[in-house]
Amino acid sequence: MRRYFLAAFALVALPAAVPLASAQSALLDLPRASQRARVIQRIGLTDISIRYHRPLAKGRKVFGDLEPYGKPWRAGANENTTIEFSDAVTVEGRPLAKGTYGLHMIPGETDWTVIFSKNSGSWGSFSYDQAEDALRVTVKSHPDEFHDALTYDFDDLKPNSTVVTMRWDKVAVPFKVETNVNDTVQQSLRNQLRGRAQYEWQAWEEAAEFLLDNKLSPEDALKYANNSIQNEDRFENQITKYRALTLLNRNDEATAARKHAFEMGSANQIHGLGRQLQQQGKQDQAFEVFRFNIKKNPDHWTAHSELARIACSTGDFDTAVKEMKLSVAAAPEQIKAPLDALVKRLEAKQDINK
Repeated sequence: MRRYFLAAFALVALPAAVPLASAQSALLDLPRASQRARVIQRIGLTDISIRYHRPLAKGRKVFGDLEPYGKPWRAGANENTTIEFSDAVTVEGRPLAKGTYGLHMIPGETDWTVIFSKNSGSWGSFSYDQAEDALRVTVKSHPDEFHDALTYDFDDLKPNSTVVTMRWDKVAVPFKVETNVNDTVQQSLRNQLRGRAQYEWQAWEEAAEFLLDNKLSPEDALKYANNSIQNEDRFENQITKYRALTLLNRNDEATAARKHAFEMGSANQIHGLGRQLQQQGKQDQAFEVFRFNIKKNPDHWTAHSELARIACSTGDFDTAVKEMKLSVAAAPEQIKAPLDALVKRLEAKQDINK
């Protein structure tokens, strides 16, 4: 009887401000008022991951009151907010190594300090130690639309950067994260091409094309193209080899690679290369490719299309219309409609090479 009396007394004695339904535990996994969240963004090949708990403003003034100015804050609730980078990055232009960091902030009326701590396993900022900082940067906050729940967003996405923004109440705190995409990709390619991918011609070819398209190492591109050719000699990797050799000013070898590619290439492949050169603004080179294709495949629909484009470039629209109509007649059904559209443009004396 005494046991039941004490239990009842304990319930009556609980303060009215502590509702039983919202009780939380630092030791047990129970529902929490500030719920757990995780956001991830990939920039290039670099993953940025933020784990945090989302406190609610619930009508309170947050910064300068609930979270005072000038004091370290966990940038969330409960355990440390953490931010993880899968590769080295720069934050606001300053270098930060790959790894997982405790994310803290020091609020200010406009100037905020964003802190990346080597200690990512603490409870909040209560044991924060500045000696454990890996990096701290100062940023400007700005007014924002109201957010009752604290939120992290990835804004202003670019190929090599993003702006991480903490939003809560009517305040936004942004900091810019950048990654060296080209260095990261090149290192990743070296690792990937040591695995199963090394036995496929496509993998080496794609790696070589990436390097050339992004104006990176033509030496590595040539090596990758040669490895692709060793797996399977194809039009695609011979053209890539030609591109790499041209950049390296090894012109005789480049000419031989292109000649070999053209000899094995289909009419569609050679035509596709010419159109690609046109799209790059390299008209003279494109017409050279077209002339080779016309000589090699004179009765193919691509040859008539190429003759039309060459005639158009000289202002001979009558010949261009005639050849494009021949191309329409010989083309596969799925190609006829776009070719018909080119006929109409030529009849209107429009330059189809632009």
